[in-house]
Amino acid sequence: MRSFGLAFAAWFEKYTFLLIPGSLVLGWLLSDYLLDFVHWIPYLFGYITLIMALGCGIRHLQGVLKKPFAVILTLLLAHAAAPVLAYGLGSAVFGAQSAYTIGLLLFAIIPLGISSVMWVGSSGGSVPFILAVVVLDTILSPLVVPALMDMFIGDALVTWNSSELILDLLTMVVLPTLIGVMLYEVSKGRMKDWSAPVTQPISKLFFMLVVMLNAAAIAPHAAGMKDEMLVVIPVVLTLIVICYLLGYFGSYVMLGPTQEMQITFTYASGMRNISLGMVLATSYFSPQASIPVVLGIMFQQPAATVIHALFHRRRTRAVIYPE
Repeated sequence: MRSFGLAFAAWFEKYTFLLIPGSLVLGWLLSDYLLDFVHWIPYLFGYITLIMALGCGIRHLQGVLKKPFAVILTLLLAHAAAPVLAYGLGSAVFGAQSAYTIGLLLFAIIPLGISSVMWVGSSGGSVPFILAVVVLDTILSPLVVPALMDMFIGDALVTWNSSELILDLLTMVVLPTLIGVMLYEVSKGRMKDWSAPVTQPISKLFFMLVVMLNAAAIAPHAAGMKDEMLVVIPVVLTLIVICYLLGYFGSYVMLGPTQEMQITFTYASGMRNISLGMVLATSYFSPQASIPVVLGIMFQQPAATVIHALFHRRRTRAVIYPE
């Protein structure tokens, strides 16, 4: 049972770039059957967040805080530069008043994704740094997400309750994260490895289920937007590429960054917490605003695969043709 659970989790991570888009399609196709279970999403997401935090302790957070410039730069790239570019791109193509622009902005504002830890590790980046930054960014999300959305759009384009959003983020994201960190400390870091054969496969399945349920929630509204997708899809792809490039070139601000930190910055800036993005998009914004977030989910993981291949190729060439 133990080996099967770990093997399944490893298999899921290997084929995430196929499984997540597949879950989206399945959610759309089975929308009529899944709509009754949409209210499960916050609980499923809370479990996913808790399991993510089991790998991070106070010492990880303390270690990251010893690199304040790197942390601040990461957060500025992800939550200052990316939202400005997303809003500018959306305004230029769809207009500042468009729900699609709000969706692009939301995609850029949501916290860093835990899946970035997997890609950073497999590409040769700094896993302790990215894990701690993801946890820190997750904890800060009840402040960052509402503040940035209010800054860019306020109540002019959409009517929404910031205090309700903060409360939801506290219960869905911050509380499970703090519980996970506490369990890490109490177990002296052993909880994650000990529970992984059971908790990791369940977490992966819940991840797929969250994606399916969110896709099911917007499917009835997306059917009438087929013609608009011809424009929206290239714009979302462009934004995803921009986010990855921000991290890569932004790492040069550190003056002589190591390849390890270049890799880490690239994934940190490029990958978002797609489960949370879908929950927020479907809960607080129009179905039209949810579309860019959903498309971001479809393309984020395949784009990460391409980035991984490019880093692997560069590393291989460095071995064959050392300077």
